[in-house]
Amino acid sequence: MTKLRTIIVDDEPLAVERLQILCASEPAIDLVGTASDGAAALRLAQSLTPDLILLDIGMPKMDGISVARAVAMMERKPAIIFVTAYDNFAVEAFDLDVVDYMLKPVSAERLGRAISRAVAGIAEQDSGQGAASSPGDAGVVEADSGFATEFWVSHRSELIRVAAADIDRIEAERDYMRLHTGGRSYLLHQTISTLEQRLDPSKFQRIHRSHIIRRDLVTGLRHEGGGVWHAILQGDQSMRIGRKYLADVKKLAGK
Repeated sequence: MTKLRTIIVDDEPLAVERLQILCASEPAIDLVGTASDGAAALRLAQSLTPDLILLDIGMPKMDGISVARAVAMMERKPAIIFVTAYDNFAVEAFDLDVVDYMLKPVSAERLGRAISRAVAGIAEQDSGQGAASSPGDAGVVEADSGFATEFWVSHRSELIRVAAADIDRIEAERDYMRLHTGGRSYLLHQTISTLEQRLDPSKFQRIHRSHIIRRDLVTGLRHEGGGVWHAILQGDQSMRIGRKYLADVKKLAGK
């Protein structure tokens, strides 16, 4: 079995200890060092040339994202698995072509899946076939047009990819957006204005200060009187249209 020379980087001693215990049960891991800050991690990476780095993000002075960027410039680039308490760096992390992004606390099973991805990726790279597919490879976050094609959202202890094309509607809940996809929903930490800018306007329509809908799900518009209008969606669901957005929504009907 391929042994991955691995270093752990985290500024919390208990987090390092927990990962050491989990790694001890992984036959593919050969733990060669630990570091408690970004600068030490880079020195260790340069001297030990590891195959894999289990990397925290929230560290003082030099965070994990900065470490990953620096490591990417190394002649022999190690694979990186982020292990973090923060869920709002996923998009930026996968832009760095990392193997995986895990939220603390990490289970042995979840770590095992991430390590399997790293083993497969390094094996294919060494054989000249290119890197194995990872969550960041399976689909770009933004298309050439600049609009989002997918979102990464927290779900229990993992991050789930939600394709923009699968989103039926979006509902604002304070500082979060609830993405409705079929019979399921996920929370995304983002403002509705920012999200609106990231979505393709030819496919999504904002109809209210708290709602965005997928345009192809609109089956009609209904006037309730008193200037109140509703958008009728597939399945006979109706959603009120805000006065500010009514003129733009009526363009769906060529009005």
